Amino acid sequence: MPSSSRGPAVPSDPFEPRHVPRRPGRRSGRQTRRSPRVEPRPEVEVELEVGPVAHGGHCVARHDGRVVFVRHALPGERVRARVTEGGDAAKFWRADAVEVLEASPDRVPSVWPEAGPGGVGGGELAHVALPAQRRWKRDVLAEQLRRIAGIDLDESHPQVEVEGLPGDDERGGLAYRTRVDLVADGGGRAGMHRFRSHDVVPLESMPLASEDAADLAVHEKVFTRTWRPGTRIELVAPVGSAPVLLVDGTPWRGGSPDQRPNARRSVVERVALGDQEHVYRVAAAGFWQVHREAPATLTRAVLDGVGDVDGARVLDLYSGAGLFTTPLAEAVGSAGSVVAIEGDDRAVRDARRNAHGIDRVTLHHGPVERVLADEPADADVVVLDPPRVGAGRAVVEAIAARRPSRVVYVACDPAALARDVAYLADHGYGLSALRAFDLFPMTHHLEAVAVLTR
Repeated sequence: MPSSSRGPAVPSDPFEPRHVPRRPGRRSGRQTRRSPRVEPRPEVEVELEVGPVAHGGHCVARHDGRVVFVRHALPGERVRARVTEGGDAAKFWRADAVEVLEASPDRVPSVWPEAGPGGVGGGELAHVALPAQRRWKRDVLAEQLRRIAGIDLDESHPQVEVEGLPGDDERGGLAYRTRVDLVADGGGRAGMHRFRSHDVVPLESMPLASEDAADLAVHEKVFTRTWRPGTRIELVAPVGSAPVLLVDGTPWRGGSPDQRPNARRSVVERVALGDQEHVYRVAAAGFWQVHREAPATLTRAVLDGVGDVDGARVLDLYSGAGLFTTPLAEAVGSAGSVVAIEGDDRAVRDARRNAHGIDRVTLHHGPVERVLADEPADADVVVLDPPRVGAGRAVVEAIAARRPSRVVYVACDPAALARDVAYLADHGYGLSALRAFDLFPMTHHLEAVAVLTR
């Protein structure tokens, strides 16, 4: 899945980026390429034998020779599916499984029925047992690396599995999101967009919300009061400070805008790494990893990936609010240096506060490819955490030109990761280690940390 700002609209899938310029913030400039929509066929139902999983949260089936991407199904099932997109001339159809004729042993009663067929985005695997969700994501990661990068994960890294985060098994994969974005429907009820639609489905709760986020929703009557249609509602429940409710970007408290001079527009996040704790101040409306355990999990994986960097020069690309920057600054010691680059204005402001007083950190604001062109110095190690679309050829070539001994790549999209791994292979870098994390249970999204060396 997976530093920066949020855009004007709430998407049907809350894990997709919304602003154009971090990913959408993780990371500045995060954009997602969406396939063009095709003519809807809402009344057509077909019986399908469901095939393998594919990238994007669906399985692949065929009907009269045409490929059908079917959601809410599992490999090996026989289902009746309603076609949601695809005219007679379309090369493929999209469909929702609306009746299960023969069920997979991995199917469970949906933990979020509102995310089922015809429902909201962001919970497309809610009908899949949690261990099977992780196998699903591992299969997709392996398929993308094999098809795009020519890497057989089963041969080169057979030990790689998608790892659950602390507490998720006990919570059944629920109650992990510290950030929840909602929008009011035409009747003023808080909800989320229907999958691939501008229509809003009203909700009574959001089961992926952390306990603190859910408590904030109850306290502020988010799901029971009436809002102005189209209102954007953001629940922010950080690990380290009190939660914040933003309504169209404005702090609210007690059912109305918070007019106090000290109304909080930022939050404090605390990340424990062993016996050390890193404290970050982040804009409430800015980007931060949404899983309560993700910041610590990813930072540990990155530090493991860079290895011994005492005295080294490290580039931290798409650095966001500085999640990795300050731990890397400690790792390089007084003789080393960290150069952080981020394109999002708000994230850079946060990063400057978070790295204040650390003289071995240099922050650059601007598109990564442009800053790299103006920053010719070599690097011993490069860490990058790009938007969902990945780094791309120009950034990969700029990295390779610096001849780092290793590259640690944090990826929220397996296809973009595989493409950039292939680009790095052209410059002599091979995949030496890989970890994958289930940062987004109940969805098809995963996060991977790849280590490439030459």
